[in-house]
Amino acid sequence: MVTRVVAASEAGALQSAAEALADGAVVAVPTDTVYGLAVDPSQPDAVARLFELKGRPGDVPLPVLVAGVEQVAMVAGRLESAAQHLADRYWPGPLTLVVPRRRGFTVDLGGPPAARHTVGVRRPDHPAIVALCELLGPLAVTSANLHGAPPATTADEVVRVFGGSEQPRLVLDGGTCDGAPSTVVECRGPASKCLREGALLWSDLRGRGRKDPAGGADPAEGGVDGAGPDGGHLWDAAR
Repeated sequence: MVTRVVAASEAGALQSAAEALADGAVVAVPTDTVYGLAVDPSQPDAVARLFELKGRPGDVPLPVLVAGVEQVAMVAGRLESAAQHLADRYWPGPLTLVVPRRRGFTVDLGGPPAARHTVGVRRPDHPAIVALCELLGPLAVTSANLHGAPPATTADEVVRVFGGSEQPRLVLDGGTCDGAPSTVVECRGPASKCLREGALLWSDLRGRGRKDPAGGADPAEGGVDGAGPDGGHLWDAAR
C-alpha cells in the first residue's frame, strides 16, 4: 500500500522524501510537467523497483533530473555546443537533452546497449524536485503512470494508479501538475535531433536561436529534424 501522502510544503516533507529515496524506495514527486516517480539512480535495486512498478520495458531508459549546472556535470560532463545552447535558453524547463554521458557515470538506467553511452538529462522548474536533487544529487525520474498509460497529474491519481502496491513509499502532494511532457532532443556536437516534441515546439527550438558571432547557423539547427531511427520511443517517457 502507499504508506503516506504528504503536502510538499509541509515541514519535514522533503526530508522524509529524501530519507525514503536514500533507503532505496520509490517516491512520487510533483514536477513542472506531470507527477513523476523518482529513485536514487546509484542504487540498482531501486532502479529495478521502478521498472517493475511501472511495468516499463527494460529497453526504455530512465531520464535523470538535476538541480543545476554542477549536477549536469556529474552525469554528462561538459555539454557540447548544441546542448549548451539549448540548456542556456530553455533550462530550467520542459526540455530533456540526450547527451553523451560523463565517463565516470556508469549507473544502469536501462535501455539497449547503444543507449548506455548517453543520458537523458533535464533541469526542472519546480521547487520540490529541485530541493530533492539538492539534497541527494541527480535523480532518475519518470512519469507516474503504468507504462503506456496517461501520466498522473495529481497526488490522488498517483494513489489510485498504484493503490495496493508497496511502492511508492511516499507521495509528495504538490497540487495539480498538468503540464505537457518535456520535449526530448538528442545533441551531438553542433547537431541536434528531435526525438519527441512536447511542451516546447521543435520549430521554436530551431527557429528562435541565436546566431554565432561569425554569422554561422544556430547550433541548435545543425541536426536533422525528425524522430530518428528509434522513432523517439527510447525516450517517450522522459518527462
